[in-house]
Amino acid sequence: MDPRAGGDEPIKQSVIDNAVYVDGARVDSPLSLSDAIASLRSRPGAMAWIGLYRPEESELLKAAEEFGLHELAIEDAIVAHQRPKADRYGGTLFVVLRAAQYLDKPEKVEFGELHVFVGPDFVLTVRHSEAPDLSKVRRRMESDPDLLRQGPQAVLYAILDAVVDGYAPVVAGLQNDIDEIEVQVFGGDPAAPRRIYSLSREVIEFQRATSPLVPMLDGFIAASPKYGVDEELQRYLRDVSDHAITVTERVAGFRQMLQDILIVNSTLVSQQQNEEMTKLTGASIAQGNEVKKISAWAAILFAPTLVGTIYGMNFDHMPELHWLLGYPVALLLMGLVCLTLYLVFKRRDWL
Repeated sequence: MDPRAGGDEPIKQSVIDNAVYVDGARVDSPLSLSDAIASLRSRPGAMAWIGLYRPEESELLKAAEEFGLHELAIEDAIVAHQRPKADRYGGTLFVVLRAAQYLDKPEKVEFGELHVFVGPDFVLTVRHSEAPDLSKVRRRMESDPDLLRQGPQAVLYAILDAVVDGYAPVVAGLQNDIDEIEVQVFGGDPAAPRRIYSLSREVIEFQRATSPLVPMLDGFIAASPKYGVDEELQRYLRDVSDHAITVTERVAGFRQMLQDILIVNSTLVSQQQNEEMTKLTGASIAQGNEVKKISAWAAILFAPTLVGTIYGMNFDHMPELHWLLGYPVALLLMGLVCLTLYLVFKRRDWL
């Protein structure tokens, strides 16, 4: 991509705030990018802090031409959707940050992208989302001239500090969501797995936004002597690094907790299914026992019915028909058959 592309086409301004500082104090507030560059060039030892919000490609190309920004960095800033990183092109540092904020009502994490160009006498910030709110960072720096006097590196520190501090409410919101999910899981809520999956995706995305910060900050600290960064500012950077480490550790813990919760939920669901199967099996066994009892009594009652039916045929040539002991023998036979069947079924636990 050629930074000189775009020619003399009119540039749509997306400047949020422009300021030129001398010795830690604001001396000019230009209304356009061109005015800011002109004001910077007219003041030796000055620093420009230019804030852009979702700028047009032509505007970024104009900034690249004026500040000598590398075409690869400009291409990343135009395309956006970059991973957090820090690249140095000559005397200009290009930093990509992923800001995050927790939305209470939908209970979700919203991510934003911020590109920062840091040169010897300028800071150019390009936001592609509402977060982070750099106006608070600017007010903080302007209220501390001693810190602002240290130049673009101090502004970069303040932006990094704001982004990392913005992760704290997100960590608290995710922790609260995980606590609620634990209650859902142990309460047997069928919606718990879906929420676990949704929250796991947010935690993974949050981890992608935060994990590159620690090596990035370590690199800034290690390179501080080479670029003449003040020792006090190095301490501030180490403090930001400590906070970033805490956040990354918490996020890694969240991911492990969600995996464990998902396993526990699967175990509880399996236990519930096993209990239901046990109940069904018990019911089937009880039903089978009842069927066996009914069948046993039906067989016992069928035996005398069979004998009685035979003797009730009234054929003329039945040998027992005119036998004096026929009736008592028939009754005795019925009783013996019934008793025998009863004992057999009793031994086999059918009765």
